[in-house]
Amino acid sequence: MLSTALSALLALALLALDQWVKRYITLTLPLGQTRPLLPGFVELKTVHNYGAAWSSFSGMRWLLTIATSLIVLALLVLLIRRVVRHPLGVLAGCLLISGGLGNILDRVRLGYVVDMFNFQFMNYPVFNVADICIVSGSVLALIYFQWFYEKYDKRGKADGNPDAPSCGA
Repeated sequence: MLSTALSALLALALLALDQWVKRYITLTLPLGQTRPLLPGFVELKTVHNYGAAWSSFSGMRWLLTIATSLIVLALLVLLIRRVVRHPLGVLAGCLLISGGLGNILDRVRLGYVVDMFNFQFMNYPVFNVADICIVSGSVLALIYFQWFYEKYDKRGKADGNPDAPSCGA
C-alpha cells in the first residue's frame, strides 16, 4: 500500500512539473525559438503539437482527448480495483496516468500540446515531461507484464498460490 501511495505522489509531482515546465517555456521562449539545455545533446524549443506522437492524428484534438481520457480511466480502474498490485505495475500505471493527464490538460485548455525538449544529436520529435512519463510508464508496463504479472497479479491461480499453475494449464 505504501508503494501505491508513493507512486501516486510521484505521479502528482510529475504532473505538476509537466504543467510548470510548459508554462515556463511558454512565457520565456517564443514559439519556434531554441535555447541550449545540455549543449550538443538537448535544447529547449517551443513547439505546439496539434496531434499525437510524431504529429500523428494532427488536428483531431477531441478524438485524442477522448481516447487518452478512456485510457487514463481504464488505468485508474485497474489500480483502484487492485487488478495491478505489484509495485512495478502500479508505478507504470501511475506514470501513464500522469503523462496522459498532462497532455489532456493542454489539449482541453489550449487546443494543442506544448512540447519543448529537442534532441540535437538525432532527428526525433520534440517532447515534454508528460511524454517522458508516458514512454517510461510504457517501458515499465512491458517489463511488468513480461516478468511480474503472471507470478504476482494474474487471477485464477489454484488455491491462491502464486506459484501454482493456472486453471486449465
